Amino acid sequence: MKIKHLLFLTIAFQFLTLAQQEIPSLNAFRKDDNSKFTSIGNFGITITNFGTYGHGFALWPQQPSGEYPKGSGIEHIFDGGLYVGGFVSNDSLGSGKTGPFVTTGAVDAASVSARGGGFEFTNAKDGRVVERSSLLTSRYYKPEAISHQDFVMDFADTNLVWENGEPIQEHTPLGIGVHLETYAWNFPFADFFVIFNYTIKNVSNKYLDSVYVGMWTDAVVRNTKVTSPGGSAFFNKGGNGFMDSINVAYEFDSNGDIGFTDSYLGIQYLGSDTKHDSVNYVNWQFRNTADPLFFAPQTDQERYVKMQGFFGGNARYNAGVTPQTLKVPSNRSILLSAGSFKKLAPGDSVNVVFAMVAAKKFGDQLASLDSDEQRKNLVINADWAMRAYSGEDKNRNGILDPGEDLDGNGKITRYILPAPPASPRVVAIPQSNKVTLYWDKSAETSIDPISGNKDFEGYRIYRSNAGFDFQNNASEAQALVKMAEFDSTSNDLFFNTGFSRVKLDQPVKFEGDNTEYWYKFEVDNLLNGWQYLFNVSAFDKGDPVNRIESLESSYLFNVQRVIPGTIATSKEDVEIGVYPNPYYANAYWDGSFERLRKLYFYNLPARAEIVIYTLAGDVIKKMDHDGNSDGSDLRWFQNFSPGGTQTMSGGEHAWDLISDGDQAIATGLYLFSVKDRDTGKIKTGKFLVIK
Repeated sequence: MKIKHLLFLTIAFQFLTLAQQEIPSLNAFRKDDNSKFTSIGNFGITITNFGTYGHGFALWPQQPSGEYPKGSGIEHIFDGGLYVGGFVSNDSLGSGKTGPFVTTGAVDAASVSARGGGFEFTNAKDGRVVERSSLLTSRYYKPEAISHQDFVMDFADTNLVWENGEPIQEHTPLGIGVHLETYAWNFPFADFFVIFNYTIKNVSNKYLDSVYVGMWTDAVVRNTKVTSPGGSAFFNKGGNGFMDSINVAYEFDSNGDIGFTDSYLGIQYLGSDTKHDSVNYVNWQFRNTADPLFFAPQTDQERYVKMQGFFGGNARYNAGVTPQTLKVPSNRSILLSAGSFKKLAPGDSVNVVFAMVAAKKFGDQLASLDSDEQRKNLVINADWAMRAYSGEDKNRNGILDPGEDLDGNGKITRYILPAPPASPRVVAIPQSNKVTLYWDKSAETSIDPISGNKDFEGYRIYRSNAGFDFQNNASEAQALVKMAEFDSTSNDLFFNTGFSRVKLDQPVKFEGDNTEYWYKFEVDNLLNGWQYLFNVSAFDKGDPVNRIESLESSYLFNVQRVIPGTIATSKEDVEIGVYPNPYYANAYWDGSFERLRKLYFYNLPARAEIVIYTLAGDVIKKMDHDGNSDGSDLRWFQNFSPGGTQTMSGGEHAWDLISDGDQAIATGLYLFSVKDRDTGKIKTGKFLVIK
């Protein structure tokens, strides 16, 4: 079995002071945080405040470790981390030069077995990860936010021991502090990448020379809904490659879960504010320390050589190492680095920016081919990441040319994307066999950051079909399909349907919500008790001047999960019942084992006590119902409604057929009573269970 070093996930790093006087110590309370992961877009990656990303599946399946698309179970990363290497000298002339030294955020198990460490960054004085958002509707909204979901943190390599006094083995600090900001968006054209913006500062009184900065990634592209993580066979199916024209190193599933993992993971170098010589790509083999081309580095010297772009001797990608060699399935890791940055004086910084980019394969060729055609989407997606990084620098020449200074500050402003209208605020109200959608008109005042125009054009409505939960390879993006579209009649674009069918004469408001909802759309003929997804997006006219096609807001952002059913009622002439009745085990809407079963009580009062009996009169279950009951205590909803985001109709209550004694009930006829807590009246009924 492939065993990874997960020390960084299980020990709370509250580190002691570094003894070397020339490097500032980090002697305040720190808290390691591996709980943050990108959730705004379609690519989920766990990011920590101690130099790593991914979690080695230690937090799976609660947190993603590189999942794309969201909800698919296709993970792309085991773990990875920042690498910084260089020499240390007393002055700018290089006197007293020592090294090279490489500080590693994470290393593979082969290296850990030799070093007994490798996780060499510790979080800084204020070690928490700060989340912020540019979305006005987000609780993390901050005016200084760059993207829809920023993570901001600081860490350093200046400690030699852990909190408990255990040394960080074979660690020689460079004396650097790292400020990391990650950026993620929910735009459909930008929800497949996360940008890693590293600012590396020399916090020592020494000079750093010939510095390289890289991201080391132990990628693994597998569908965890098909094959659970574990065992060497899970990890040794990856193929690799490098597109040097756009600086993207990538991995794909060469012969693992074929048909269920049709995607690429790319690690992309975007740029730096400082000139340097080269961008370098290397691989090494897990547990292989002998092959001169793919040896796993064991020392700082060997790691530094890797960061320079060498394998054994001068064998580089597409020279000594042929592309075809890397397409053969194996268990390799990726290192993409940039350098060298010649001098870094005390107090100086260098900014280096990477991106993680995911993409679906294009076409239906065999996965092992890894053809140019298959990588079309990866190239397109990587270009969007570069477009975000380039910002005002439209021609990407690193110079602020005439007409590019959109904000008039005299320098290149990065991380600007053309923006669709804001995502509408949406409310979904479930009723019996029906869901009613309401949304606001905030999208209509959106201003595009590139053109400066209000360019709203219309709305699109999306829904899923019943049973999408059980399609093993289905993500939210795959489940949602467009069912309606409405757009302006003031131009010749799109269908010119107008908004009369959905526009209300007066807005409506909901309790506890001051938003005015101006639009309404009803969806009929739905199945009670089944979970559906709904959402509304907004799209714009496009920008022909800047050659930008019509853009659409995310239909994955703030997806509404609803279960149609009867509304709460206390009417005496309404019968309270159970469905399905009879209940047959292994029904399609159930999961694959006992605790994933469910049935529903319907036509319930707003507040009620439900009691279930055997024919002998023994009480086997008591349940309290109110209008907020949504089934979140049931395993079915915990598995298929992430985060308890589902909404029920208020008059139904789900039960998993598990007794108060924590036993699955047997085949038989059961009685029930429902007491209205407001009126005291009781109704009764019965249902049959067949297993």
